[in-house]
Amino acid sequence: MPRPVTTVAGGVLVLLRAVTALAWGLTVVIDVPPWVHSLAALATGELDVPSSAAAYDVSDAVFFALVATVAVVQLVFGILVLRGSNAARVIVMISSTLTILASFAAWWDGSSDITIRTTLITLALDILVLLALSSRSAAAWARRGDRRRRRRRP
Repeated sequence: MPRPVTTVAGGVLVLLRAVTALAWGLTVVIDVPPWVHSLAALATGELDVPSSAAAYDVSDAVFFALVATVAVVQLVFGILVLRGSNAARVIVMISSTLTILASFAAWWDGSSDITIRTTLITLALDILVLLALSSRSAAAWARRGDRRRRRRRP
């Protein structure tokens, strides 16, 4: 059975999602918003937001390390989807659904706008990933190995 176009599209979109996560992380580190420093201050137990340049550099590095870790995980899952892993396909669909719901919840309560500068591109990629990987052809191709394994067992 040849690899369906929907699986290729879904895998490539997951890889693009990882690249956009890295790009977003870089833009946040370059133009650091105050909430990043507030989170860093809370994580270290400080009551005030750190004011020294060294403290900002540490919080930027920690934040970008977390974003890079998420991007690497997305890259791995994108490769696994392209190789035909059904578990990776399902996990990617669940994470895309959760990301879409989180973006909607943030928009609904007014704490975040969906614009090109904020979450529109990543939200669009998540929706496209969900549409591509939930297709019948992508599901059938990812589950093709399950049938072979079931036949071998008595």
